Amino acid sequence: MSMETRIKYLRIALLVFGLFLIFALSAFVFWLWPAGWAWGWQQGWHSHYVYMILSMFAVMGVMFLFAIRDPLAYRSLIWYAVWSSIAHACVMLVLALREEAERGHLVGDIPMLFIMAATFAILMPRAEKSGTPG
Repeated sequence: MSMETRIKYLRIALLVFGLFLIFALSAFVFWLWPAGWAWGWQQGWHSHYVYMILSMFAVMGVMFLFAIRDPLAYRSLIWYAVWSSIAHACVMLVLALREEAERGHLVGDIPMLFIMAATFAILMPRAEKSGTPG
């Protein structure tokens, strides 16, 4: 895939995931499907955890929208999103397998994080053979 094609599709992915994180994630967590998106939702909304996670993902979504203009200038952010999403999803995967009440995450937020990470990793242009990392 050419560099121009990768960047074109990367911009689309940044837009889709950015808008999802800003506008749709909270709807999934609170109204559409809490069992697949909100940890500990069975105990009610007594924990501040859910609000902290939503705020962090909303900021990431805003940064994705900034990155649309020049994705290569935001290379570190995009790779951070890839690796932090993989780490986050792996931890959630282990916990969802251990805690029966959290099994809905196996078809909710866990696959979404892996899909987002894979999408960005596949679409991120590779560094030229100049010896620079990235």
